[in-house]
Amino acid sequence: MSTESENGKKSQSLSLFLGCVAPNRYPGIELASRQVMKDLGVDLHELEGASCCPAPGVFKSFDKTAWLTMASRNIVLSERMGMDLLTVCNGCYGSLGEANLTLMHDPGCKDKVNKNLSEVGLEYKGSAKVRHIIEFLEKDIGPQAIKDKVTVPLDGIKVAVHYGCHMIRPSKEKEGLGSAENPRFFDALVDATGAKSVDYEEKMMCCGAGGGARSAFLATTLKMTEKKLVVLQKDGFDCIVDACPFCHLQFDSGQIQLNKEGKDYRIPVLHYSQLLGLAFGYSPKELGIQMNMTTNPAFEEKITALQEKAKEKAQDKAQEKAKEA
Repeated sequence: MSTESENGKKSQSLSLFLGCVAPNRYPGIELASRQVMKDLGVDLHELEGASCCPAPGVFKSFDKTAWLTMASRNIVLSERMGMDLLTVCNGCYGSLGEANLTLMHDPGCKDKVNKNLSEVGLEYKGSAKVRHIIEFLEKDIGPQAIKDKVTVPLDGIKVAVHYGCHMIRPSKEKEGLGSAENPRFFDALVDATGAKSVDYEEKMMCCGAGGGARSAFLATTLKMTEKKLVVLQKDGFDCIVDACPFCHLQFDSGQIQLNKEGKDYRIPVLHYSQLLGLAFGYSPKELGIQMNMTTNPAFEEKITALQEKAKEKAQDKAQEKAKEA
């Protein structure tokens, strides 16, 4: 839903689907997402009564109709608000997006789901889209508009972008985002902050946690996670930037767990909304970055130096304008 703002520009309203991990483990992701979207003229509204997405790898395996019913109920809540649904999580995007497309193209599934939903007074109509924050920023805002909003260019920050699995796959469901094997849209959004997305070995590999593997085979998932960490530490990356709270959890807590085995990983993990918040002039604390388990004072010092430099530059510019006036 779009509305006309006071300055004549169109602002877009979306319902915000938080999922499970962000509000329970990383509230800083929610905080940062709300703030940067507001700064970009996007109004996020509470999706009251929302439940788990739920993860299709678990629920769909046992009962497809039950999974579709649970997922579609969240979409229906957004439909009733007259808004598309925005998620900040790859897994939620995969589950809700797949459910939405399935019900749009399979009348039989839709009828079964609506029969279940009718028991709680709801009906799925298919009028709302499911959007991922990265996909939305790429298609509806664009890297240039983001670059224009940056007040603290993150010059010199070397970023390891982690796409994750469900943002780009299944590729048939992610139209308009380019190659699923070699995507660049997330990198472009990172570069718009002034930071530099640098390719690295195993960039497109899973974080290791998905499909229930983290719960059932933690040691194995940590080996997968470390395949990335060892490369990033060796090559001097400043941070990992993801767009999924579950991947975020695996990289963040995974470093702590690996360090208990005698390793020494201290690579900051940021959700893209937090990286963007830094470029918009918010401090790490204002974006909840200090709530991470893996902390790195050197990274925060580098960000503080960039923000102070940007502040001095802005003050000098203001003084020059005052003299001209």
